[in-house]
Amino acid sequence: MRILIGNHIDPSIRARGDMRAWTQRLFWFARPGDLLILCCEPDTAFVDYALAHTGVKREELTVLVAPAGAYDERLFDPASLTEAVFVEQVRAALAPAGAGAVTEVFALWPSAAVARLADALDVADRFPGAAFFGQGGGEIGNNKANFRALAAAAGVPILPGRICRSLAEATEATGALLERSASGAVVVKQAHNGAGVGNQLLVRDPEMAVDHVGARHLHHLAPGVDGIAAYWAERWPWASGEGRWPVVIEEFAPGADAVYSEHYVSDAGTRATETGRLLYVGRRLSHQVVPLDGVTEPVRAALLDGGARLAESYRAFGYRGYLSADALVLPGGRVVFTEVNAQVSGSLHIYQSIAHGIVDVAAEPQRQVVEYHVPPTWAVPGFAAFLAALDELGLTYDPATRTGVIVSMPAIPLEVGAPAQFVFCIAYDPAEGHADVFDQLDARFATVPAGTYDASQHIGTGAVSFSS
Repeated sequence: MRILIGNHIDPSIRARGDMRAWTQRLFWFARPGDLLILCCEPDTAFVDYALAHTGVKREELTVLVAPAGAYDERLFDPASLTEAVFVEQVRAALAPAGAGAVTEVFALWPSAAVARLADALDVADRFPGAAFFGQGGGEIGNNKANFRALAAAAGVPILPGRICRSLAEATEATGALLERSASGAVVVKQAHNGAGVGNQLLVRDPEMAVDHVGARHLHHLAPGVDGIAAYWAERWPWASGEGRWPVVIEEFAPGADAVYSEHYVSDAGTRATETGRLLYVGRRLSHQVVPLDGVTEPVRAALLDGGARLAESYRAFGYRGYLSADALVLPGGRVVFTEVNAQVSGSLHIYQSIAHGIVDVAAEPQRQVVEYHVPPTWAVPGFAAFLAALDELGLTYDPATRTGVIVSMPAIPLEVGAPAQFVFCIAYDPAEGHADVFDQLDARFATVPAGTYDASQHIGTGAVSFSS
């Protein structure tokens, strides 16, 4: 039996909104006999749908909902995991075999609260990295400033940049980097954020092509040092989390290809698990493809080598579990690394459970899998409506051809009457591509005029009011 915990980054590190749907991807990892812990009752239609694909029976799983805590069941409250009543509830669910039956504790986010729960259940030795995570290691491993220091120490190539801990330092560093940058642009990165949401591009040239870049925010700098000073006077609180975290500033690399190398880190060593590509549209993460194709062997070797060296560095300081080393392939073919996500990333369910577990992309004829975020121009009312459209269009996943659409998470509207934001996979023949399937769905659901939505909207947000 494994204990699977559907949490997300601790709110003490970065505040999130409604994560009910996103964390239910936990069901893609479930095996018979597992105990799953979630922040809310799972979406029944999605659970039945996902388990029908994996072959696990609903009665073979035990699902517990942690106490609501401060976040009204829309977000996992870490403190709820170790409430005495809940710990006893977990113990009861483990009966009659008890803690001895637990083979692994698996969490989407390596929270100190998970380590405390494992300790309370006497299964800390089955939560890899428990000692490290129990002392706040999840924040250490996922801090983009720490990444740059660790990459530099390991000799892993990164873009020129600086770690800044004050407004004055950020102002000086921006000017220095812009002066040497061939692109005349830099990227500002929050220490804690993902999918480009915590990135802002500072550009001098308003004509520069930036739509393909993972940076949700864009700022056109006024000429001279005054423009830099004015930017930081306004944006330092945002970039630094009100002064809590360091800020990364690095040169912008135009025309780069965003790729990643995922690895598993254990006491015994590390191993590569998959490589893939990230694609951005309008500077927001649009889709990702596995396995990685369309790169030269030297590029693939550099990606795997750098990822492996980073994984070993993270293993050395105590991290255990899956991690993703994100990188850019520059126009000349050089590979530079940009961050490490030391957690269960948004890619693991795509390649481990769907691409390899369901589609079997390596079998003949070969297949690939792309996962799309529903674009902001789509208005999908809910899960049932999307499945009905797939059936009508003949796009539902077909195990015989190993092609078609698999919905990766529940389609739960974040607000009453609002369109649902979710992700879905397309399994396809690499020779034919996936554009035709996406275009058919786009023609059906793209009813929101471009430019009428807030560019900051993304999965996991919403007008949510939490109690204190």
